[in-house]
Amino acid sequence: MKKVLLSTSMLFFIACSGVKKTQEALNAGNYENAIYKALDNLVENKTKKGNQPFVLLLEEAFKKNTERELREISFLQKSGNPANFEKIYNGYLNLSTIEERIKPLLPLAIIEENRDAKFKFTDYDTKIIAAKNNLSDHLYASATNLLANAIQKNDYRQAYDDLKYLDEINPNYKDVASKIQEAHQKGLDYVQVQLINDTEQIIPARLEEELLNFNTYGLNNLWTEYHTNSLKNINYDYEMNVVFRDINITPEQVREKQISKEKQVKDGFTYAQDRNGNQVKDSLGNKIKIDKFKTIKADYYQFTQFKAVQVAGIVSFNDLNTKQQINSYPLTSEFVFEHIYARYDGDKLALDNDLISFLGLAAVPFPSNENMVYDAGEDLKARLKSIVSRQQFR
Repeated sequence: MKKVLLSTSMLFFIACSGVKKTQEALNAGNYENAIYKALDNLVENKTKKGNQPFVLLLEEAFKKNTERELREISFLQKSGNPANFEKIYNGYLNLSTIEERIKPLLPLAIIEENRDAKFKFTDYDTKIIAAKNNLSDHLYASATNLLANAIQKNDYRQAYDDLKYLDEINPNYKDVASKIQEAHQKGLDYVQVQLINDTEQIIPARLEEELLNFNTYGLNNLWTEYHTNSLKNINYDYEMNVVFRDINITPEQVREKQISKEKQVKDGFTYAQDRNGNQVKDSLGNKIKIDKFKTIKADYYQFTQFKAVQVAGIVSFNDLNTKQQINSYPLTSEFVFEHIYARYDGDKLALDNDLISFLGLAAVPFPSNENMVYDAGEDLKARLKSIVSRQQFR
């Protein structure tokens, strides 16, 4: 019984809290917020007695929101400023959207007043179409003007945004599709990428190919294209240089370590005797046994093959128009080859388990210098991707 009472009281608290928040939104003039809060509650159960306050709040919020939106739209229309076309269009859309959300719930009864909630609906389709046409004409004219008189690439990008929005609200409008393509092409930043080897080591051809394969990085974005092979018909805006300055490779080393181990192990047993040499028995008459131990020893020889490479360089970005360097970042990576094997003399049982695991291994060929540099490439690619991801040109 207590659990039922607790659950009921909690539901009552939640309902009261929802009404209070909706009322607060209404009092603060956040009419749309109040409308959607009321709708969310009524959608679950519009006939529930506890939801009656939401019906009244919805009725009031709808009326006030409609009046205010229409006043705002009327004011914007009177101003005659084309920059307001988008606000007018969105205003009518919002009014229509709210009505369409309310209609499926009708009728909404107000029990205490013995009536249904009143909502004065309007067919906004004609006004929405007229506002959309006005906005479309304005966006098209503005974007076309930007394309024709652009001073910098950001102008093309603004034209692109306007045309994309126009295409969303009014598909297939005039020649918008071709103008979108034109704005995008002219707004792109083209980056020429070069890899420069200033070291005395050979960079593996496959590593160079992978480092310059920007398609695998997924770095080309809406407004930036990286080209590792320059195209004659493109005027490049920026230059990215990946310069390797040092490739240091250690000599092949084999490090030896000797460890001497000894251990006490069980080696049979004897029978316990008393002072007189008589065998001692337990309470059941059995002879008591005493374990015998012996010391075993082993010399363990561990060999570690070691070779390391460190690649150091720099990534720089240059503005080809101003001939100025924009940014530069260090690019370093290290790869270590290490192989351990071992042998022993003596009794194998004297060795710990972590040592025994290396006994089955033998020496292996050292990787070539070229392979070492290539193996460092995975880390280099990750670091290069991180650098390019951080770089912002505009």
